[in-house]
Amino acid sequence: MKRDDIDELRRSHEQFRLLVQGVADYAIYMLDPEGNVSSWNSGAERIKGYLPGDIIGSHYSAFYTPEDVERREPWKNLKAAREKGRLETEGWRVRKDGTRFWAHVILDRIDDDSGEFIGFAKVTRDVTEKRNTALALEQARNALFQSQKLEAVGQLTGGVAHDFNNLLMAIHGNLDLLMQVDDMPARDRTLVTNALSGVRRGVALVQRMLAFARRQQLHLAPVKLSELVYGMSDLMRTSLGPGVLVEASFPLSLPPVLADSNQLELCLLNLAVNARDAMPDGGTLNISAKPEDIRDPDGSGLSPGQYVRLSVTDTGEGMDAATLDRATEPFFTTKGVGKGTGLGLSMVHGIVQQCGGSLKLSSSRPGGTTVDIWLPRALPAAAVIEPPGTVAPVPEARRAEVSVEPVLATSTSVLVVDDDPLVLSTTVEMLCFEGYDAIGASSAKQALKVLGESPSVSVLVTDHAMPGMTGMELAAHVAEAYPDIHVVLASGYAEFPEQTPTVHARLQKPYGRADLLAAMRGS
Repeated sequence: MKRDDIDELRRSHEQFRLLVQGVADYAIYMLDPEGNVSSWNSGAERIKGYLPGDIIGSHYSAFYTPEDVERREPWKNLKAAREKGRLETEGWRVRKDGTRFWAHVILDRIDDDSGEFIGFAKVTRDVTEKRNTALALEQARNALFQSQKLEAVGQLTGGVAHDFNNLLMAIHGNLDLLMQVDDMPARDRTLVTNALSGVRRGVALVQRMLAFARRQQLHLAPVKLSELVYGMSDLMRTSLGPGVLVEASFPLSLPPVLADSNQLELCLLNLAVNARDAMPDGGTLNISAKPEDIRDPDGSGLSPGQYVRLSVTDTGEGMDAATLDRATEPFFTTKGVGKGTGLGLSMVHGIVQQCGGSLKLSSSRPGGTTVDIWLPRALPAAAVIEPPGTVAPVPEARRAEVSVEPVLATSTSVLVVDDDPLVLSTTVEMLCFEGYDAIGASSAKQALKVLGESPSVSVLVTDHAMPGMTGMELAAHVAEAYPDIHVVLASGYAEFPEQTPTVHARLQKPYGRADLLAAMRGS
């Protein structure tokens, strides 16, 4: 070979060396046949943190995690690259300072001009940021999918619950009227009483469905969690039995949360019963809370702000990943037939979201389950948010004490509006039984026509969710044209605004005769 050719070859090699050395975004280096580092570029120094003198001559397994070294991953990769000629893979690698990064690696077999194997060429790129971005995007997609799925199921559940509410309303109203028959045989009265008990169980089921669908009426007010939990201690002991030890710990300066105290109590009781069922041989249930500021929601569905994190932890059997993914779905249960509706956890999820909070489940099998609930802190000057004229359902234990004597004169004319014929006829019948002059209309449009023809109407009882014109819109028309009419708005949803000056009282469906009369009195 001529000297000029040799010089040209040297210049070419030097240019290639400078090119490789100048690449800062890729770690490019050589390994001998045993896997020892034989060259090192600036990119390798930047990415891995080693100076050439620190690493040349050392085995490249120094870049692998201890777990991979234990699995003999570096040597397996050398063997694969030598046999196949090339290996491309991704995985965790370790820098000189011990920190880890996610690497995209290409390992090529190198042969000389005679075909003799002389080592490997290795190219490594730090793709940690790219991987994190992809993972964050996947998490966001999964969160969106779950949100859309739950929203769709919630809409379906809410629609079913609304229709079921109307059926229960008709059954309850007519059974209630039957109970007023004085000469009913004792056996028949027992049968009617049993049927009413079944209706009440149906009402409880509907309330859970509406809670999941976030269509239940909530009355938000500042709640002190410590007082709420300690006030439930007797109920907890009775419900959970002697095999479950309940522990509660709260900081003295824990701020109040904004929630519906009755519904929150129901949520805690549901979680406690679930925990009890997960601990058939007994165990410990721990309830705790702490303030938490959320700055980065991180897919939790929370807005940035101040919250209180309420945690309910058991020492039970725990859940596997598949069960955990479906735990908040309505009607999903791991309990035996007849032992659960599958609505308890979904009800808690719906109520918490309606309060402006979020729920997260974490569990392992074995290892127990933790339910974390974030609730918004109540503002220092927050007052009880109580809709005007709200009529709360009368507790069953007090139904017998409620006087159903109407304050309004029995000659009062009442217009009932509902698009469900069963509810309409039942409500009219209840009012006629009490001596009122009640007439029905199946739509808001028909109600306005009746009002134009019957100036004697002094009370309007209307459903809210109606096609064409809602009960709220009807109330606005009535307030403008007939300001002296007492308006009662009935609904099983929480879909209308809290402040409703055109409505004098609100009525929760399904309602009974006592509830209806109380709403007409405006009490």
